[in-house]
Amino acid sequence: MPNNLLAGKVGIISGALNEKSIAWKVAQRAHAEGARFVLTNAPLAMRMGEINKLSEECNAPIIPADATSVEDLEKLFTGAQEQLGGKLDFMLHSIGMSPNIRKGKNYGELNYQWFQQTIDISALSFHKMLAVAEKQDAFNEWGSVVALSYIAAQRAFLDYTDMTQAKAMLESIARSYGQRLGKLKKVRVNTVSQSPTKTTAGAGISGFDAFYEFADKMSPLGNAPAEACADYCISLFSDLTRYVTMQNLMHDGGFSTTGISQEMADLMEKANA
Repeated sequence: MPNNLLAGKVGIISGALNEKSIAWKVAQRAHAEGARFVLTNAPLAMRMGEINKLSEECNAPIIPADATSVEDLEKLFTGAQEQLGGKLDFMLHSIGMSPNIRKGKNYGELNYQWFQQTIDISALSFHKMLAVAEKQDAFNEWGSVVALSYIAAQRAFLDYTDMTQAKAMLESIARSYGQRLGKLKKVRVNTVSQSPTKTTAGAGISGFDAFYEFADKMSPLGNAPAEACADYCISLFSDLTRYVTMQNLMHDGGFSTTGISQEMADLMEKANA
């Protein structure tokens, strides 16, 4: 039920590809809560996805931008402020891609050029966005920035390969820039570590179904769906969380703090039998 939590707020939402995307759900919830925003994605992703449909639904202009290009990002932030009539109150970074994962490279066989691309796309893009925003003084005071992460930033997960390092860097950037923007503009910067989610990107990871089922059986509340993650992001964009910053916030149904669940114990006993 909408509560106008974002009434009067404006921002940028990146990474909406299709209806399975968490960014897509965030955009829908932000619209329902009274926000106005610009949608952005890389030109290639826009051709593959359905962002025009979301743009019409949310009455949100689209500004294409390659998040690895500072020049594109400068145009994005300038254009967003022009389109929205002023400085920004929130931003979602939902950008991640690994050529190594797409090409089926295991961790011991990484192509290092592709590894650098993974880092640039999935982590350095976050720094670039924040640096451009800082230089343009693009955020209002008490603004909020959220980037989507995953627990593989802290733990080893098979087949997540170089995205593990990218997510760890993403979370580190959030802490460092959170300190900087907090002092400069009282802008808060956080990451949300989401459960395995059946998005287009998630489904591209080898063994994803095993990731998903394991986490679901380990989590007391089960895996958090994309819609619930969107709700959490909206709460972080709102004024209700003004003093939450530099945090990696677990949104995983309790997975990250569960040793073993009864379901997993039963499965192990059955397997041993």
